[in-house]
Amino acid sequence: MEARRVVITGTGIISPVGNDITAFWSAIKAGRCGIKVYTGNESWNLPVKVAGTVEDFDPAGAGIPPKDVRRNDRFCLFAQAAAFQAMGESGLEVGVNIEPERLGVYLGTGIGGMNTFIEQTKVMLEEGGDRVSPLFIPKMISNIAAGNIAIRYGAEGANLTTAAACASSTQSVGEAFRAVKAGYADAIIAGGTEAVLNPLAFGGFFNAHALSLSEDPLRASLPFSADRGGFVMAEGAAVLILEEYGHACRRGAQIIAELTGYGNNCDAYHPTAPRPDGVPAARAMSDALTQSGYRPGESLYINAHGTGTQLNDKAETKAIKLALGEEAARRVSISSTKSMTGHMIGAAGATEILVCALALRDGIIPPTIALTHPDPECDLDYTPLKAVERPVGLALSNSLGFGGHNACVALRKI
Repeated sequence: MEARRVVITGTGIISPVGNDITAFWSAIKAGRCGIKVYTGNESWNLPVKVAGTVEDFDPAGAGIPPKDVRRNDRFCLFAQAAAFQAMGESGLEVGVNIEPERLGVYLGTGIGGMNTFIEQTKVMLEEGGDRVSPLFIPKMISNIAAGNIAIRYGAEGANLTTAAACASSTQSVGEAFRAVKAGYADAIIAGGTEAVLNPLAFGGFFNAHALSLSEDPLRASLPFSADRGGFVMAEGAAVLILEEYGHACRRGAQIIAELTGYGNNCDAYHPTAPRPDGVPAARAMSDALTQSGYRPGESLYINAHGTGTQLNDKAETKAIKLALGEEAARRVSISSTKSMTGHMIGAAGATEILVCALALRDGIIPPTIALTHPDPECDLDYTPLKAVERPVGLALSNSLGFGGHNACVALRKI
């Protein structure tokens, strides 16, 4: 039996640099920073001044009626809007060109409906438990975004929610890849979403010494820089339609890129710090590359996890060298698009897999903006300041999350 191949036939994005694929990709290629001064936090007693906020988001544009806007947390609205774009681009329609039981939904979120949790906790403390909204649970639970997407599109196949901090949506895309490849589905709506720009999340990350305290948005997210000081919190959602290649071809679908490998493991080292030697992360990269038939010396782009924290960027640099060999690692084009979007947490991985697909399609390596003073310990080609035109045949997206989760997805140009 011929091995099943898995391709991307639809994409959707809600992000700090654009709320549709055209705007998003134009901003990424241009090196446009979506990080802004964050207003409304003056009473929070926190020194965090910037964030990657989604602006001009209109749920109605994704066909979400006002009553459903009130019944959904922001993270769920983002997911539904990104799925609306992706399904529209793919042309998939249950009962027309796919059976309901052959379409699944795999969605990642690091935290879920935290804004609703805070809102209803305040109600409970001030007014009593009998005043808590009956919508509290269905607005807050992490799996509700995947559930609502399935309801909207009649997707009766497997429905999975992954929660692995910063690696959440890389896992969701990777597990969807495996499911389609193994024949459990013909297509899966896969991606991630997050919306936790609130005082509780800011306070938790700040007190864990993880956040940038820069007051200048353009000098806040500084992956691989000597003067980096932490990551910048951001929000948004990204959704990809993963489809079996033959199924996509038979219906004449547009194919953007092919998924070819997935590595997933754990450092088993520390709750928040990466393992310094980078060995498990390197193994996850090697697994994805081996599955993809990677040949030493072939053209490769890596979208790094690249958070801008002291520990992550050094450990990831070591991991890349271990996975490829130091000489080969120095020939690879690498960048961190978190320098533009900030860290979208549960949506970061799917967003960066999307970047990889578009980079392969167009032969453009996105930049790591603001990289004017590279850390000597981060001595690879991180594509500083400006995008570079360079045809590549293979791309790798890295996600390294709290809890030691390492997830890597590989893609090939098609």
